Parts: sequence; structure tokens; C-alpha cells
Amino acid sequence: MAIKSFDKVWHNGEFIHWNDATIHVASHVVSYGSCLFEGIRCYDTPAGPGIFRLKEHTDRLVNSCKIYRMGLDFTRDQLSQAMVELVQVNSIKHCYIRPVIFRGLGEVGVNPLNNPIEIYLLAWEWGKYLGDDALRKGVDVCISSWQRIAPNTLPAIAKAAANYMNSQLIKMEAVTNGYAEGISLDASGQVSEGSGENLFLVRGGKIVTPPLSSSILPGITRDSVLTLAQELGYPIVEQVISREMLYIADEVFFTGTAAEITPIRSVDRIVVGKGEPGPITRSLQARFLSIVQGQAEDKYGWLTLCHQPVGAAR
Repeated sequence: MAIKSFDKVWHNGEFIHWNDATIHVASHVVSYGSCLFEGIRCYDTPAGPGIFRLKEHTDRLVNSCKIYRMGLDFTRDQLSQAMVELVQVNSIKHCYIRPVIFRGLGEVGVNPLNNPIEIYLLAWEWGKYLGDDALRKGVDVCISSWQRIAPNTLPAIAKAAANYMNSQLIKMEAVTNGYAEGISLDASGQVSEGSGENLFLVRGGKIVTPPLSSSILPGITRDSVLTLAQELGYPIVEQVISREMLYIADEVFFTGTAAEITPIRSVDRIVVGKGEPGPITRSLQARFLSIVQGQAEDKYGWLTLCHQPVGAAR
């Protein structure tokens, strides 16, 4: 997935050119992975570009920084407004926004506290994360041999770049073996999440998803699906899920900013349900896309339209 980038990047309060958004190889982040980030979609709607759940993404970014003792010189509203301006100055209709906050060039030891904090806001065009047909046909996945990070190793609720070394191992193993994605188990051997997605299953008309205690990232699309499931009248349970439940589920699907709502048609080459997206997955997917694409009323205030400042009526 080559980057089709936009020209302007926001860096510590100023807009610079994409090619000038560079760091020194001795920066703390290079050796020690001291970086927090977010992934946010901006959708092309009839009312103009709309950033999906900007406040919640910004809150999670700032909270991740707090966990890692990274003090910021910008408020949540200032960061949110900067992302709106990033869309505006690049004349973007739709994009993927990537805020990154990391420790830059300073001291070179493990102790990061004296290194400067750098903030970049980037944007590029990004299509369907798991393939062009993924949303329509579903994907084939496997259970990874790589376990999800355990409690008291790295904080799973922080969206830290270091966590994604674990995700890379899960993803590479899956792709090498002919799957679109891998699903990790937690330290107790229970279902956790994909390499970059949360997971849901459907059985007997009930929607089930792992709890935060299963070392999952508290996904914002995951939260949106929980809201929409309640709206549509589907029973929802957050509970520990054993691996074999994926094999006998009626439906299984991923959620995430990049993946949106992607059906899963097989797990370890065991067909899920009828081997095609099921009715509950379809209904949630259709409802989600209708809102984010501006085809239905944004009754939850999920879209920040970029022609108006942060904090204005949405």
C-alpha cells in the first residue's frame, strides 16, 4: 500500500512540506520506539469532508501520551483544530489522518525524559485496508502463533508504536501463510484481536466481543459498533471468548479505522457460517457506512465537518 500523500504536514504548530517532515536517525524514537499515534478517517460527504470521531481519537492520543509521561504543549482542542486545518490546507475530500507524537533527538539512553516531544500530523489517501473486496466478500484469517502483549508488559490501551512490533509478527505470519489477517490470543489463551483490528462474533443472534481485559485496544470503531448494535436491537455481550468459539460462530467480523467493518469468512480454513458476510454484519456495516459517508443523519455527532471550527455544531 504505497502512500499517496498530500503536500502539507503539520509539525509542532506549523505547516511544512511532506518532504521536509524528517527526523534524525539518532532520535530516541528510532532506537526505543517511543512513539504514540492515531489513525483517523476523513470521509467525503455531501456536506464536505468529515473527520470521523475526531474528539475520541484525540482523547485517546492524549491519554496514550499521559500513560507514557509525554507532556504536550498543545491542548486537545488545538490538536483537533490542527487536523481540521490539515484537511483544509491540502484541499482534501477524503483521507486517512495519522497524528504521531514521539521523543526526538536529545539523550541516547533508555531514559526518555529529557528528549524533546515532536508532533506531526500527516494525511494520505488510503483505500480498503484488507483489500478492495474485503467489505463485500469478507476475508480469510488464521489464529496467530504470536500471543498478544500480556498485562504489565506494555499497556494495551495506549496506541503505541512499540505495540505494533507484536502486530507486525502477527500480520507477517498470516500473509506468509496465505491469509489476509491474523487473530492473536491473550496471555490466558483467549481471543484478543487482530493485528490492527478489534473482533466481534455473532452466535444465536447475540453479538459477543472480548473485553478490555483481553489485552485489546479500546477501538473507536468498536465503540461505534456497540452503539449501533444497541440501536438496531441486537443483544451485546462483552466477555472472554475461547478460540473454538470462532469456529462455531454464525458470523465473525473485524472493526477498525482502517478496516471499518470487515466480515470474516473463514478462520484457520474453517468456514464461518455460510462462508459469506452474515445478516447482522451486513446490517451493522450498512448502518455504519451510511452515517460516515453522510448518507444518513449523523445522530451521534460522529463527524466533524471541516468547513467549520472544532467545537461548532456538528
